Order: sequence, then C-alpha cells, then structure tokens
Amino acid sequence: MHSDRTDAAPPQPAPTGSPDRPPTRPVPPTSADDAVPGDDDRAEVTRPPRLLLPAAGGRWAVLLALAVAASTTATLLLPALLARAVNQALAGAGTATGHQLLLVLALLTAAEATAQYAAPRSSAEGAARIRALAIRRTLAAGPAAVARMPVGDLVARLTASAPQAALAAPALVYSAAQLLMAVVAVVALTLISPLLSLAFLATAPTGYAVIRRQLRRTTHAGDGYQRTQAQLASGLLDALSGSRSIAASATVTREIERVLRPLPHLSRLGHELWDTQRRTAWCTGLLAPATQLAVLAVAGTQVAAGRLGVGDLLAALGYTGIGLSGLGTAQSLLDVAQARAGAARLTGVLTLPVRGVTSRPLPAGPGRLELRGVVVRRQGVAALDGLDLTVPDGSWTALVGAPDSVTSLVAALAVGLAEPDEGTVTLDGVPLMEIHPDELPTAISCAFADPVLTGATVQDALGLGPAPPPPWRLRGAARAAQADTFIRRLPDGYRTPMSSLVLSGGERQRLGLARALARDSRLIVLDDATCGLDGATEAAALHALREETAGRTVLHITRRATVAAAADRVAWLHEGRVHTVAAHDELWPLAAYRDVLDGGTPGPRPAPVKASAGD
Repeated sequence: MHSDRTDAAPPQPAPTGSPDRPPTRPVPPTSADDAVPGDDDRAEVTRPPRLLLPAAGGRWAVLLALAVAASTTATLLLPALLARAVNQALAGAGTATGHQLLLVLALLTAAEATAQYAAPRSSAEGAARIRALAIRRTLAAGPAAVARMPVGDLVARLTASAPQAALAAPALVYSAAQLLMAVVAVVALTLISPLLSLAFLATAPTGYAVIRRQLRRTTHAGDGYQRTQAQLASGLLDALSGSRSIAASATVTREIERVLRPLPHLSRLGHELWDTQRRTAWCTGLLAPATQLAVLAVAGTQVAAGRLGVGDLLAALGYTGIGLSGLGTAQSLLDVAQARAGAARLTGVLTLPVRGVTSRPLPAGPGRLELRGVVVRRQGVAALDGLDLTVPDGSWTALVGAPDSVTSLVAALAVGLAEPDEGTVTLDGVPLMEIHPDELPTAISCAFADPVLTGATVQDALGLGPAPPPPWRLRGAARAAQADTFIRRLPDGYRTPMSSLVLSGGERQRLGLARALARDSRLIVLDDATCGLDGATEAAALHALREETAGRTVLHITRRATVAAAADRVAWLHEGRVHTVAAHDELWPLAAYRDVLDGGTPGPRPAPVKASAGD
C-alpha cells in the first residue's frame, strides 16, 4: 500500500537496511527527455541545456556582459595607445595620446571592478532562478517526480546542480571575451609584423590542445561527481527513513558502510577534477613564458634591424600577453563544462511530465466513477490489462486483490494522480485528465495507508486543501475517524503544532481519514486507509464512516475481510482485471478470495461468480 507521496507507481521491495521506506519503481521512459536517471543518466550529458540559458541570465548577467565588453575594448586599445605614446615621447611630440591612455586605463579599472562585483551576483541570481524553476516543475509533476527518480537524486539535482548550472552565464561571457581578445591580438601582431604572429602561433596551439583534452575530462568527472553525490543522498534518506528498524536490528554499522560505499568513488572524481585544473594551470604556466620569449626574440631582432620601433616592441609584448589570455579561457571553459553537467542533470527535472491544464468544467453529479479499458504498464509489463470497473454513485465499493501495488495503482488512477496508458477514467462522465486540477481536490478526496500530514497545527493538517473546511466540519470528520478523542488529549488540542507530535501508525491513519472526510467531496477513495487500526477501532470507524459518507461514493482498497464485509459490493481484482463484482458473502466461500484477504498469493484463476447488478 502506498503513502500519499508515491502512490502513482507500484512500490518495490525495500533495500537491505531500509525496510521502512520502499523505493518506488521508475516509470518507463516515453522519450529521450524522459529517460530514467540511473538507467540512462549518461545520455543526459549529451543533451544541450539550452532551456536553462534564459534562466541562468538576468540583469546581473547583462551588467557583467557590458562590463566585460568595456574591459575587453580597453584592454585591446592599451598596447596600441602605449606604443603611440612612447613613439611620440621619443620623437618629442605632444601628450594627446598620453591623455587618451589615462582615459582608457580609467575605463579598464571601472569595468574590471564592475565585472568583479557582477559575476558572483549573476551566479547567485541564476542559481536562485534555476532552482525555483526546477522546484516548480517538480511540484507540478507531483508523484511522477519521485516515480521517475529517487528522492535523494531529486534533492541533489535541485540543490547541488543548480549552482553548477548557474556558472553558465559568467563562464560564457568570460570565454567569449578571452577568445575574442586572443583573435584580435593575433591580428594585431600580424599587422605589426607577420613574423610576430608566426612566433606566437608556434606555441599557442599546444595550449589549446591541452585545454580541449582537459575539458573532456572535466565534463565526465563533473557529471560523475554529481551523480555520486545523488547516490549518497539517496542512501542517507533511505537510512534515515528506516532508522528505527536499523537500530532495532543492530545493523547500524552495516548501514553506515552501505550509505558511505560511494564515498571512495566520489573522492576519486573530486581528485580528478582538481587534477584537471592543476594540469591545465601547469601547462598554460609553461606555455605562456615560452610564447612571450619567442615573440620577444623575433621583435628584438627586428628592432635591432631597424624594421620596428621601440613602441612597436612594447605593443608586440602587450598583444602577446593579450593573446595568451586565450589560454585563460581554460578556467572559464572548465566552468562551462561543469555548468553543462549541472544543466544536463537539471534537464531531467525540467522535462518531468506535467499534466496540461484544461478548462473543461466538472458538472454537478453524484460521484459515479468509471474505468473503461484501462491499461497501465510498468517496466514493460501490464500492471492493469483492460480494467473495467464501475463504482456506482452513492455506493460503498471495496476493491480487493493482489499484489497491493496494483490495487494502489487503481486508487492513484481514481484520484487523478496517475494516467492510464490506454483507456479512460471518468467522474460523472468527464475524463479526470480533462478536469481542471484545481477542481479535483474538491470533487475527490483520498486517504492512504501511510498518510503524510503537513501543516503548522493539527487543524491545519486536517484542513489541507485549496479551501480549508470550517472548524466544526473538521471536528465532525475527526469524530467519524475516531481521532477526536486523542486529538483533544494533546497539549493544545487541535492547535497542537505538528512538529511536536510523535504519532503511531494508527493515529496517523485516523488523521488521514479525518482529512479526507472533512471535504464535501462527491467521491472518496480510501487506499487501505484503516489497515493500521485495531479491530475495535476499525469497527467503530467503519460504522461512523458509513454514516458520515451516506449519499457519497466510496472506493475502498483493502485486504481486510472486515472492510470487505462492510461494503455494499466487492470488486475482485485478478491478473490486472476485475474478475468478479459481488457481495462479500457470495465470494467468501471461494478459497482463492479468502487467500487474497488473508494476505496470501491468489491460487488458480477462480471460477466466475455472477456479478451483481449495476456493473
């Protein structure tokens, strides 16, 4: 049975050491963009993260681009102005060029100061924008998000990958500026003397080849580092969710080893990233003086021969230094590679499927639920195969069957948390997927075996929804769910903060039931929502629930005979289809039916039983 966090996909057996929180099985990908992380994660690196570039930008990115453009212009003008000023000084000419030189230096200083301030602000703003975009998409995707990737991996993408992706804007700005300066510097050296550009180009290509190689290493290591971080986060979340069982079974040491198992690989990848930067700095550090010496030797020879003046020599040295700034693109391009890896991982989040918002209104109706020809595949296997089920309006229908994950999948379909691969699910004749999402919580309420209770206080948790019910209705729902008594015993009753509560499984279930009953919904779906109650409490709750839901439609997924007996009719799910719809008393003589309710596996396909009227 599912909690209301992961009810869109069948659960899988829990990993060793974390029995309290079984992970959900990922939904098979329907396209390249929907690939399941972990199975096809390496393919994500090749995806162009173009959709993140607008989010990574912003006003600070624009200011940074303007400042770098001004700085680049001033830097390129400096050697030419310096050469002219020196030549004029040696010739005894005026100081007009000197004044221009001072203005350019002032512009360079102001532009550099602005860029140093704007760059970190651009990264911070971009990270905030990207993270907000990814969080909105994750919440809009709902259960599909955790069905497609582990929670730890999802959290790592939202936290660690966003700052990495935000490096894109400043890194691209600096890379473009440095490459432009390198190209202009080579052109300027050619104009001064073609031999100077040849001397420069004799060594520079080696540096660019080194940078290209290191970029490939950085992209691979950066992506692996982020994926390994996600594995650590997933293992830690699993361990924390199963901490009570781990402590009770005295397997803490083994669990620590399991969680930390990816750590050596993370360390190797981190060292590889640092080694890449070290090698890049080392190679460029050697190439820069070698290139400068080559250009200086050629320029000195030409000055001695009278082909160049002293000012030209200074200009050549200046443009050589500017040309070597192309090697400085190494760090910027490394940032681009890391940003690309982060953006590729976030692309998996930003392409999560989100149901389109439609405007078809839901007409008034009694809450008749119909599933026609429903097919749902999980990992290439049909979990539901041509399911036909009608829940008549105003009736209480119990759905029984095995495995639990399949019956819970029916609950997810009934409340609009999952979509069928084939077939339709309708409420009062309107397909659920065509109803505006804001109307569904009003029309359908649900309770789960493992409810997640959110809200500042108990009353807030019970009233969760677009329009919280009035307090008197909340208290009536709590009484029907057998929760009012223990709520009143809390320190502040219904005003008790949720953060201060330690609830048993049965108490949480009763609060989940009360939350579902508090809304005046036409359809109520209960996914084994009373399985944690003791016999007496469950019997009282079922009696009160029948009175509270009189006139409303109820679909109760269960494996308990007491619940099935209390229902008007039982739909027996077998091999992905409804095999029989009949009263519990008619089905009880069948051994296979009793095996399902007792928690065993179904026997051979039972002989058909005549369905009751209405389905």
